[in-house]
Amino acid sequence: MAKGIYECIQCGHREVRDTTRPLLPGACPVCGGDMILVGYEVEIEGEEKPSIEEELLKYYELGPLLERRGEVLVYEVLSIKEENFEKVLREVEKLGYWIALKRGNGKVLLYVFPAQRVETKENPLIGVMLFILTLLSTFFAGYILSLNYIQTLEELGIPGVKNVYLNALAFSVGIMAILGTHEMGHKIAATIHGVKSTFPYFIPFPSFIGTLGAVIRVKSPIPTRNAAIDLGVSGPIAGLIVAIPVTIIGLKLSAIVPQSYLQPGETIYFGTSILFYVLTKLVLGDLGDNVGIILHPLAIAGWVGILVTFLNLIPAAQLDGGHVARALLPERVHRVLTYALGFLAIGLSYFWPGWLLWGLLILLMGRIGNPGALDEVTPLTLGRKVLAVIAVVIFIVSAVPIPFSS
Repeated sequence: MAKGIYECIQCGHREVRDTTRPLLPGACPVCGGDMILVGYEVEIEGEEKPSIEEELLKYYELGPLLERRGEVLVYEVLSIKEENFEKVLREVEKLGYWIALKRGNGKVLLYVFPAQRVETKENPLIGVMLFILTLLSTFFAGYILSLNYIQTLEELGIPGVKNVYLNALAFSVGIMAILGTHEMGHKIAATIHGVKSTFPYFIPFPSFIGTLGAVIRVKSPIPTRNAAIDLGVSGPIAGLIVAIPVTIIGLKLSAIVPQSYLQPGETIYFGTSILFYVLTKLVLGDLGDNVGIILHPLAIAGWVGILVTFLNLIPAAQLDGGHVARALLPERVHRVLTYALGFLAIGLSYFWPGWLLWGLLILLMGRIGNPGALDEVTPLTLGRKVLAVIAVVIFIVSAVPIPFSS
């Protein structure tokens, strides 16, 4: 019986299907696009497709089957012929399987299991509506922040930007650019490594910044430890690249006020990270001890961007820093680290109540765990080790132990 060879007109994905219809609308499993018939595959009677074991023998020298756990097969790997695990994974996935390389009892083990169907269709209207709602909520938050900023300018007769709508728009665009770039960094890294994921979803929320951030959903396993570090580091680095110039411009627009103007108990103080402190010194110079800074809303957007970078790089659970730490640590050690950081965050809630929520969130995610990459055998490249060090440095310089105080 003839089978049809179909190709997606949007992304070029090609596969064989048990039909010969000329067009399959919305049938592409990768992007959801239309697939057209480009050829035929005719099975010769008596000819069988290669088994999964025959396919695996092209890439690994396998010992006998060690164990069968339901649909999961476990082999001992005697030697690895193909070092590019992502290439092997793509070829095996065509036969409907995923694989994982792990170490156990001093051996390299290969786990073979059926690939899960990954739903790639998304309703773009949801993303668009969330984007618009977040734009409005951050604009409103920027409007409130701008009123306080302009009030200071008028009370002290300080020159500055007094258009409340312009300041609000600057805050909204600034913070959404930081958050959006952060998530697009993850999206690009995921695409490079063949990890299926959604586009960023912004989350509107009635708070002083108008949002809970932005997220992407990863829908397929992370293939290698190198990929895990790329995915973990790409977002914070991309977001920080935007946050730094936003902070610099915002600091230039901020108002320098006498220390006596800042009333104890009525003024909210933003915690200072090493990075924010350095940027303040570079932009405003040494201000002395008798003055304070009323931040322009755009500077607050930059400050939030640096804070988000710090929080995401906490090396726990499935946070960005958690993926980096999991690529470097065994699962059990990483789980202990996650719980330790969760309880540490709860302890820090004595100084800032927000840490209580973060601590509980980390502990909740810790129960789910972080399974790590499919391939935990292939060594990390030197470049990924350097990226991990960069992530640690960024985590330290962006750290704000007490984000807010009065």
